[in-house]
Amino acid sequence: MSKPSPVLKLWNTLSRQPGGKWLFSQAISRKAPYFGTVRPRFTQVEWGRTELVASKRRAVHNHIGTFHAIAICNMAEAAMGIAAEVTLPASHRWLPKSMTVRYLKKAETDLRAVATIAPETVYGATGFELPVNVDVFDTRGEKVFDAVITIWVTAKKT
Repeated sequence: MSKPSPVLKLWNTLSRQPGGKWLFSQAISRKAPYFGTVRPRFTQVEWGRTELVASKRRAVHNHIGTFHAIAICNMAEAAMGIAAEVTLPASHRWLPKSMTVRYLKKAETDLRAVATIAPETVYGATGFELPVNVDVFDTRGEKVFDAVITIWVTAKKT
């Protein structure tokens, strides 16, 4: 593992402070405004894994009063994005390439998204696809959604 990313450094600094996780979440939503539509609250950020929660509120409802499918996708992408930022070495960059999702049951409560990246990933000079798994759970701990978001990883141009 290379030196911690700036995003991980920010998390490590802020998350220890009162209100720091909230401030970190606000900063991420400011940097990537669309993520802010679900008001993500990051609860865990570490190499290879990120967790966030989002409240079920009217702004994320669909026509039947459950969490809208695309709002859940937005949560998944926010979790994946931070997982990628803190896991990939500073020498590499990433872009989302594809997203395969499964809606497993109605999302009737607040939700928790967990993104994971395989720790054995080898980062070379050539570009490659890297799958990031994201599972979303309701407050009962039941999985309501899962996704594989494939990102394209390349070495940064020097």
